[in-house]
Amino acid sequence: MAKLDPQVVETLTAVTDFDETTVRALATHGTLVNVPARWSLMWENTPADKAYIILEGEVVIRKDNADLAELGPGAVIGEIALVNKKLRSASVFALTPLKALHFTDQAIADLSADNSAFGEALKRAAAERLASD
Repeated sequence: MAKLDPQVVETLTAVTDFDETTVRALATHGTLVNVPARWSLMWENTPADKAYIILEGEVVIRKDNADLAELGPGAVIGEIALVNKKLRSASVFALTPLKALHFTDQAIADLSADNSAFGEALKRAAAERLASD
């Protein structure tokens, strides 16, 4: 298991509503990444293999070349396709340099199995985003 980064725990606590147990699990299962501005994190109509939690910076969600939303710290991205086991419904591009926690599909599956509250939160978030499209 990965070493717990206290800075990641502190940032997750500040930008999300997750409880301490979930924050520690996320910090342990995720990998801290730095993403440059204008970088594409996910592409519409591709298989779901990862998700992110934004710690710093902003992304834009695009579908059919139209901007749907801008998201910032605390947002989970990539969960819709993972939860629904479908192709990506939109593309995600960094508007600014990002610090994010990267999760493989297996890490998300493990987290959801180990922490039912996290799994339910992902399902709710995915359903809400799909309903607003």
